[in-house]
Amino acid sequence: MADLSSYRNIGIFAHVDAGKTTTTERILKLTGKIHKTGEVHDGEATTDFMEQEQERGITIQSAATTCFWKDHRLNIIDTPGHVDFTVEVYRSLKVLDGGVGVFCGSGGVEPQSETNWRYANESEVARIIFVNKLDRVGADFYRVVDQIEDVLGANPLVMVLPIGREDDFSGVVDLLTRKAHIWPDPGNPEKFEIVDPPEAMTDLIEEWREKLIETAVEQDDGLMEQYLEGNEPSIEDLKHCIRTGTRKLDFFPTYCGSAFKDKGVQLVLDAVVDFLPNPTEVDPQPLTDEAGEPTGEVAKVSPEEPLRMLAFKIMDDRFGALTFVRLYSGVLNKGDNILNSFTGKTERIGRMVEMHANDRQELDSAQAGDIIAIVGMKNVQTGHTLCDPKAPCTLEAMVFPDPVISIAVAPKDKSGQEKMGIAIGKMVAEDPSFRVETDQDSGETILKGMGELHLDVKVDILKRTYGVELEVGKPQVAYRETITQEIEDTYTHKKQTGGSGQFGKIDFRIKPGEPGSGYVFASTVVGGNVPKEFFPAIEKGFRSMMEEGPVAGFPVLDVEIELFDGGFHAVDSSAVAFELAAKGAYRQSMPKAGPQLIEPIMKVDVFTPDDHVGDVIGDLNRRRGMVKDQDAGTTGVRIKADVPLAEMFGYIGHLRTMTSGRGQFSMEFSHYLPCPQQVADDVVAEVEERKRAS
Repeated sequence: MADLSSYRNIGIFAHVDAGKTTTTERILKLTGKIHKTGEVHDGEATTDFMEQEQERGITIQSAATTCFWKDHRLNIIDTPGHVDFTVEVYRSLKVLDGGVGVFCGSGGVEPQSETNWRYANESEVARIIFVNKLDRVGADFYRVVDQIEDVLGANPLVMVLPIGREDDFSGVVDLLTRKAHIWPDPGNPEKFEIVDPPEAMTDLIEEWREKLIETAVEQDDGLMEQYLEGNEPSIEDLKHCIRTGTRKLDFFPTYCGSAFKDKGVQLVLDAVVDFLPNPTEVDPQPLTDEAGEPTGEVAKVSPEEPLRMLAFKIMDDRFGALTFVRLYSGVLNKGDNILNSFTGKTERIGRMVEMHANDRQELDSAQAGDIIAIVGMKNVQTGHTLCDPKAPCTLEAMVFPDPVISIAVAPKDKSGQEKMGIAIGKMVAEDPSFRVETDQDSGETILKGMGELHLDVKVDILKRTYGVELEVGKPQVAYRETITQEIEDTYTHKKQTGGSGQFGKIDFRIKPGEPGSGYVFASTVVGGNVPKEFFPAIEKGFRSMMEEGPVAGFPVLDVEIELFDGGFHAVDSSAVAFELAAKGAYRQSMPKAGPQLIEPIMKVDVFTPDDHVGDVIGDLNRRRGMVKDQDAGTTGVRIKADVPLAEMFGYIGHLRTMTSGRGQFSMEFSHYLPCPQQVADDVVAEVEERKRAS
């Protein structure tokens, strides 16, 4: 049995272009996993193995790899930074015990860093921080540390200080040992010198070292008392305190360097081993019942416990379907039968592999704490629990965001129809934020995703990986509907045919709900005018109608329905009669409740050089945007705004034209707001036109 205390399951996450993949490459080189470092800009990074990743220079899907450092086993997941692929970060954080948050030394805390940090906080993942790219123009370590405090509300514990700035950046000072680590030869990260730091930095080093010790000793009352009496704790005692505080998320050890120039990565690896928790030190995963309610039990991380593991990623590659799993407890052997608690079916484990990006190594067994891939499993989806058939259980499932954008696609020739169906089935299993449905009226296939880039990549994968040429329609916005007025109404469903009839009468109020509340049903009937056993049928009747609103047939949000009275017939009333009454009531009353179209509003974060700020703000205003904030940095200005998604199609092209190619932006869904009447009229006309055409 492997010693779980020497395991570290970590993820590397950050904003797009902060250098996560380059940092992962350096870690693999230092740990002897690869012998030649692949560069992202050459399309040769080990973990960016999809064609689309190599061309675009971005990470699209999280890649898993295993390596060793100082007798510790590191299971590392390199995650994407682009907001359209956030789901990859979310599901990776769900199964990890620790993380390395990478920040760009010149860009600082960027919008996607905030989203990923929020996810990591929700998942309660301990982290260390690596401020990368300190060799770049405008890089400023201390400014980024301030941003981490101000923007993220986090408490960075500075462990090293940079020596030199921008082109003169040559190494770092380790505050614990007061020694400088200098890398004289870029391209040779193993070769570095440990020397005394520059004399000019002495005061700065002492100032930051004092802050470090004061923060660390707060974790141990005994050491704190000694420190206040003038006795400095030993480095081992300090490391113990830092490990405790990191695990409790009280602070985040913060390092700096340049992954591209091979400076500072060893210290980050040492910190992963010294400060991030092993699988047994993390709060165990809660178990739930079939409805997703907590049972009060947990999956204790131990090889002696019954087998429990979570499938967190499905991937289809040239060897067949791969199911990535994190083992929380027990031991898994080749040939074992396991139960999928979601489907209730058992499957036999054929082949198990340890992944190194898209290469693999065969395994005969795995144990609690491992992250492995199983080849050829059927009917397993992201978030399913796999367990010992003798001890069935369900681990806390994952919740994924709803898509905000859709496109209609059709194969260019008839032979592509079947190929497209099979390919899309595989892609939906791999990516839970990618949805597909068929339009009932037109028969078109609708792809839904998190943004233009997300769907662009999906269409590209269909074309190249699966050989399906597609006709692609223009992007459609996921509009919704809601109501603006409260109304009170009554509806009677009566049907008399031979034999027993149907009867159900309901008196109800429909009113606008709180934003984000969805559909809420409540009953205040007293005196048994509508028997309790019919409430679920009435609730179900209303719920089933919420999929199609009265304005343009979009799903309805934020509506409260209260049943306050009604009537029933001892013989003719049934659940079906009351369900039909609710459906009729919806059709009768919703058009009277002031229905309106609401549109998705995106939180947009634009970076622009100083001399184009006016153009960018003017353009956002023309797109019906509300500018919320401006933040001037050393290399440009960040503008935060709320903009309707309908106005953001093709924005990257406009932004690059306005800013001579130097502007960048990211956006994520924020909330829904009512559409202006003109926009609503255009959308309704478009929907009617599509219906006529079909």
